[in-house]
Amino acid sequence: MATDSVRLIASLHRNGISLDLKTVDLCFLVALYTRAKDKALTCFEEDVIVDVFEQVCELVEPGAENPRKRATHAIQRLREQRLLSRVDGVGIMRAGEYALTSLAAAIIDFFMQDETLTRESLTLLTKTLLASLSEIKAAARNTTTPDEWRSSVVSPLRVTVGDLVAGIERRQRGLDAQQEEVQRRIAELLQADWFAAVDQCQALLDDTTATLAELNAVLLHDTNQMQGLLQDVEHLATARGATDAEEAIRRVSEQVDRVAAWGSTRQRAWSEYYQYVHRFLRDVVRLDPGRALSERLRSQLVGWVENPFFLVSAGANSIRLLREVDARVHRPPVVRPKSDREAPLEEVFPDLEPMELEERVHEALARALRTLAAVVAEVLPHLPAQRRFVAIGRIAARVATDANPRSARQRPWVQVPGEIQIEDWELPGGNNR
Repeated sequence: MATDSVRLIASLHRNGISLDLKTVDLCFLVALYTRAKDKALTCFEEDVIVDVFEQVCELVEPGAENPRKRATHAIQRLREQRLLSRVDGVGIMRAGEYALTSLAAAIIDFFMQDETLTRESLTLLTKTLLASLSEIKAAARNTTTPDEWRSSVVSPLRVTVGDLVAGIERRQRGLDAQQEEVQRRIAELLQADWFAAVDQCQALLDDTTATLAELNAVLLHDTNQMQGLLQDVEHLATARGATDAEEAIRRVSEQVDRVAAWGSTRQRAWSEYYQYVHRFLRDVVRLDPGRALSERLRSQLVGWVENPFFLVSAGANSIRLLREVDARVHRPPVVRPKSDREAPLEEVFPDLEPMELEERVHEALARALRTLAAVVAEVLPHLPAQRRFVAIGRIAARVATDANPRSARQRPWVQVPGEIQIEDWELPGGNNR
């Protein structure tokens, strides 16, 4: 635990600091806060405070006796808890003037503020923060004296950047409160309307899940850029020997890390809650839409004392099979016989028959033969009988490519050498390659 926190804890315990606020006290503080905000007041006269307390009493506790005396006790109680402070310095000579303390303002802000972290607000804050860090980095490159470092680097880091990061953290706490409210609302919906609340619960879960996913994506992208800029400024501060700047950079870097860790932690926690609610909706609500099974189980549990129930099961011993113990046989490992993986090279002569066949087809087409059967009859006699059937297909493919043949709907069958018949094509005159 840090030394400052230990000292603060010891001081709070020694002085007996505590907070005991009733509902009327909170309403009284809210009324004072809104009155000061609406009328731009920095302090309140005692008569004004008494009047405000009486108005609050009429709203929250109508018919209360002696409200003026109660106002005096409320002022004293709030002063003892450091929520109101007297700012006139006159003492008991006349009625005093009072102002709300920062503690009272923080408590009221918690109940009044409606700031939650959204994609728009987070993007605006992170882009502003990146712009401020870029300006601080540019200023750090041009500063030379310690005074310039304090005014151009250290002070912006402590004030501007610190306030922006604090704004992100404050909105994160608002989003935490909103998530808790969503969980409470889901529980109330399931209590009020068992099966009809499934769609509403699903919509609440999906909205919050999408929001957290978008926020986490923005945080992962922008916090990496922030850390990169902070590291650059830290290198410049180390080179110049600016210890104050290094301390401020480390503090801001810790805040940025905390902001990024918040995104991943909240998304992981919400994912667990999302899966838990989905299992409940799937396994309990959808299987028992009328709550018949749930009500029956609840009634049985409540009435167990008068009508106990038990689960009786018969425990049968397992059958024991006594086998002879065989000695462990050593099995040799499975291996492959060694062989030469490089096979010897064999001399293979190229097959020139396809090239010779194409040349004969080209020569036949060059003599302006008019049909496919004429080309086949010209080429086949040069080939062995066992290869002529396969060669006819190759000849037809080459003729179709080079000569652009024409084919009627009913093609005649023509006899070619080798007792083979083929469907004939008409060829234009000459070679059309």
